Amino acid sequence: MKITLNINGEQKVVEADGKSPLLWAIRDGAGLMGTKFGCGKAACGACTILVDGKAVRSCSFPVQHAEGKEITTIEGLSKDGKIHPVQQAWMDEVVPQCGYCQPGFMMATVAMLEKIPNPTDEDIDNNIINVCRCGTYYRMRKAIHKAAKLKNGNS
Repeated sequence: MKITLNINGEQKVVEADGKSPLLWAIRDGAGLMGTKFGCGKAACGACTILVDGKAVRSCSFPVQHAEGKEITTIEGLSKDGKIHPVQQAWMDEVVPQCGYCQPGFMMATVAMLEKIPNPTDEDIDNNIINVCRCGTYYRMRKAIHKAAKLKNGNS
């Protein structure tokens, strides 16, 4: 069936079974490869995107439930040629090693910073529950704190 999705502010018509994961509609249907497949069970977070501003594991989110909603992927964070504060902080703190899981971490961070503009370490531990096999958690924590400062106008 044809499903119209609003991805990163653009209408995309994809051919998909309504029960199939949104992840595949984004990657195969819309051709956006930044969202990654990790576990397929909503456990690792590599596939995290935003649906109406909330962090969602796209590997287990049926595409039919995304119709009419605003979907943001890692490709949609930059606006008008300016990168998002979370992306800037990730670069400044040299977070990624292999980088595979990082789009999901960044998307989860964007969602958390909307709810908690100045997160504590405990807030980060309770909200950013993605998995990184390379173990870059220390650098991610530093980047999250920096992103909060950048987002709030404090560098």
